[in-house]
Amino acid sequence: MNLRSRLGDVRRRLLCSVHRRTVALGCLGPVVSFSFDDFPRTAYSVGGAILEKFGARGTYYVAAGLMNSSDELGDQFQAQDLDSLLEKGHELGSQTFHHSSARKVSIERFQQDVASGRKALREMTGADPLNFAYPYGHVTSQSKRVVGPTLTSSRSNFPGFNGPDVDLNLLKANRLYGDVEQSRSAENLIVENAANRTWLIFYTHDVRPQPSTYGCTPALFESVVSFASRSGSRILTVQEVLAELGVQSGEPKQRLAEVACR
Repeated sequence: MNLRSRLGDVRRRLLCSVHRRTVALGCLGPVVSFSFDDFPRTAYSVGGAILEKFGARGTYYVAAGLMNSSDELGDQFQAQDLDSLLEKGHELGSQTFHHSSARKVSIERFQQDVASGRKALREMTGADPLNFAYPYGHVTSQSKRVVGPTLTSSRSNFPGFNGPDVDLNLLKANRLYGDVEQSRSAENLIVENAANRTWLIFYTHDVRPQPSTYGCTPALFESVVSFASRSGSRILTVQEVLAELGVQSGEPKQRLAEVACR
């Protein structure tokens, strides 16, 4: 491990240890969630269709200001995609309005962008997306302390499993990038998550035959969803998990209930 990697590891451990807001996972696991960031249209048109094929749904973290644009991920979502995914039972989360990095703007400006992103999605869909993902995975101690308690949950791109205690201010998530040669590592995570009875979150961006560096192929995505479905794990959206934990959407200061083991 080089110096940069070691420093990154130290930084992640520090951020995971401070300003925690925890709830016990109890016996809810094993659970697997699939999430999409930004999001490009193929995340829904292709990724969403694959999830639906297995009776599952995904969590879509949206940066509202990217609507109708195109970039290296392909064409970004359109307004009708938001209505369609909600009608089909997928979850709509937020990712600021301008896809701002918490490391590159002031905390005041970042707070404003988080609020603007939520407001835009409320106005477009009527739904208030209280589950959030940090753009680029860029979280700071200050943003975790200030922004975290105003939302139901905030998701990072720090790898690992959620549980036995779940930090709502910094959910851990694991990238799902590339083609089918990456399936083994994802399957290993699902097996370990099932053994530990914890909560595993995957994230990706575009889902297409020639994906970007930050996306995956339909073949990889379907392989991993299929494996998760066969593993004995439940596939739930982020909000579905939090609802079962007693974390009520729209009530940031809610009582965090512990799931009783039966």
